[in-house]
Amino acid sequence: MVVRGILKGLARSPTQGRSGDKALLSPTGSASVRHSSANSDMLARQAVLDEFEQAGFSWLWSTDSEGRLSYISPGAMAKAPALVGKLLTSVIETDPENPDERSGRPLTFQISAHCRISDLVVRFTGAAGNDLRWWALSGQPYMLPDGTFAGYRGFARDVTSEYRRKREDSRAAAFDSLTGLFNRHRMTGRLDAVLAAFRPTGQCCGLMMMDLDRFKHVNDTMGHPAGDELLRQVADRLRTVVGDRGEIGRMGGDEFQIIMPNFDDRGQMGELAAKLIQMVSQPYAIDGKRAVIGASLGIAVAPHDGDTREALVASADLALYAAKNGGRGQFRFFSSELQDEAMERSVLNHDLREALVREELELHYQPVVRIDDNMVVGFEALMRWNHSERGAISPSVFIPIAEESNLIVPLGDWALRQACTDAAKWPQSVRLGVNISSVQFANPSFVATVADALEQSGLEPQRLELELTENVFMRDTELVDEAFAALKGLGVRLALDDFGSGYSSLRYLQSAPFDTLKVDRSFVATCAADDQNSAKIISAIIGLADALGMETTVEGVEAFDQLEVVRDRGAKQVQGHIFANAIPVVEVNRHMESGALKIEPNGPSRHRIERRAVFRRVGIIHDDHRYEAVMRDLSRVGARIDGLLGVPVGTNLVVDLGGGQLAVSVVTRSQGPVIGVEFETPLTSDGAGGLCTRHRLSPMMLAVANAASEAAPKGRQQFMEVAVRGSRDHG
Repeated sequence: MVVRGILKGLARSPTQGRSGDKALLSPTGSASVRHSSANSDMLARQAVLDEFEQAGFSWLWSTDSEGRLSYISPGAMAKAPALVGKLLTSVIETDPENPDERSGRPLTFQISAHCRISDLVVRFTGAAGNDLRWWALSGQPYMLPDGTFAGYRGFARDVTSEYRRKREDSRAAAFDSLTGLFNRHRMTGRLDAVLAAFRPTGQCCGLMMMDLDRFKHVNDTMGHPAGDELLRQVADRLRTVVGDRGEIGRMGGDEFQIIMPNFDDRGQMGELAAKLIQMVSQPYAIDGKRAVIGASLGIAVAPHDGDTREALVASADLALYAAKNGGRGQFRFFSSELQDEAMERSVLNHDLREALVREELELHYQPVVRIDDNMVVGFEALMRWNHSERGAISPSVFIPIAEESNLIVPLGDWALRQACTDAAKWPQSVRLGVNISSVQFANPSFVATVADALEQSGLEPQRLELELTENVFMRDTELVDEAFAALKGLGVRLALDDFGSGYSSLRYLQSAPFDTLKVDRSFVATCAADDQNSAKIISAIIGLADALGMETTVEGVEAFDQLEVVRDRGAKQVQGHIFANAIPVVEVNRHMESGALKIEPNGPSRHRIERRAVFRRVGIIHDDHRYEAVMRDLSRVGARIDGLLGVPVGTNLVVDLGGGQLAVSVVTRSQGPVIGVEFETPLTSDGAGGLCTRHRLSPMMLAVANAASEAAPKGRQQFMEVAVRGSRDHG
């Protein structure tokens, strides 16, 4: 009877059903004949359906008016009879990845609205993993003669094979076959969709572009299969770090992209970027060998840095380019100045090629002081560039340019030879430290250059200490070990510079013959603060070096409170402004001739958070007025601003740093036209040594705010603007 009801429900519409019932109830003899004929037809149909169910091509199902299964063909699955009486929506589920399902309406909605169901792909939720089957479900609502909904009548067919094939094809079109991450096609479509959805509301979307550093070297030295395995491991690490905060794609080769919808906190983005770089840069185990790579990362945020896919990707790419040019192994946020920077770098690259010929480069030397008696035990050679037209150019600017263009090799060789020549004239108790770029270290002729510099200058090898960073390990392990052995064979000392700033693998200390660890200045900057973690790290590094028979030098000591902390933590040698800045060789020689190898510390009693000297036009917003002023210096927590007279301490201001960057502040110091402000929310790193706000107002919100400000009535101006002059104005 149930099968007959299903057949009846599928074979007629509600209107047809009612007219048919009237014919069956007719009292005439002809009606009896028709009734007998109808019974024969129904029996024949039932026989056909029984054979149909037994053949297993499809199966039938029905529900009552409450949506509970009232019938399901026994051949549908092993436990089909046990499903009768359960809600249909509780025992089947649709596939969110169904490549053919585009309606966007859930099954529960369709059934509650009594919609017709046509070839909806489902599976039973209770099916075991090895019994997973997919069915195309069809059905239509069944109505009683009075129009009351009586449930569904339907059938289903097994589409497992074709559906799995279709899903695999769909996945292949959206996923990278090597890493399992989204591919370029999927990421392009996804970014378009996110930006289109966010554009009307002005919501933000972060985009990260990441390139692997020295991946080509792995491919060349270990083979492409090893390179493929490395990419798979990189993908696993990216998934672990990013989690559900973003969508990750491999755009091809060693380029990756991360979309972060509704994300605009640049502080959190910077922290995530730093974590990604750190994790990706950890060594990889591949076929019993170790591979070491690095990563560089560029970040752009819509709609501030572009509200279309093309514009946003171009901004992120430019930021990535800046990060790679800045020395690799770092992240960089996009800023409007990057286009100018790219052009500036090109000009400086050309000028740097002529700098040696023009004798614009020179070496300055910063003392390394023994902390017990303040005696100078060595000097670190630092390169300086005095441009004929631009004046002094910071090493943080020209050294990355030299490394990117491979000019670092001739520049580094010159510095090494010149430093050895200078140091040969000093007392034998004074050592020389020379920084060696990873690019210079990787040059096959580097060891020969060191040997030649020692021979030509006459400097004793044990007085030369080559300062290396962890980047030197980003090459074939055997080649690195051979270079170390050759250098130790010459008798020179080796120092691991900036220890603690990277991933500081203990494997380096186990395998590399270092004589000195140089504690990174970032720990010293905060070691005297209330948070004692930096001091504990300094203590741990010194203890580790002592256990391994190495010396330590603590860099960046500037104030007496820092000096006291590092002394208490066991430091033996320090280097920093509290003793001396880097000075020209003429001054070094003058000290040597007078025998003045003792330097008394001289500096502030307490270290202040670094403030960057600037001369930058900013807007100051107070009540309904906007004032123009000049920011003289800047730190994470505050700034010194010149150009407003009569601002009382305690006044709440908003500092407009440009580009939607508004910093809510309070005046903490006021003297004439100069005020000091403290930010309500500390600024965050922009990845390039600068600072930026964590959040920005979108262009849409800025336009609305400006329009409202212009329309609002103006109150009395409370402060007086004072003209400020400066030698440089970066706007």
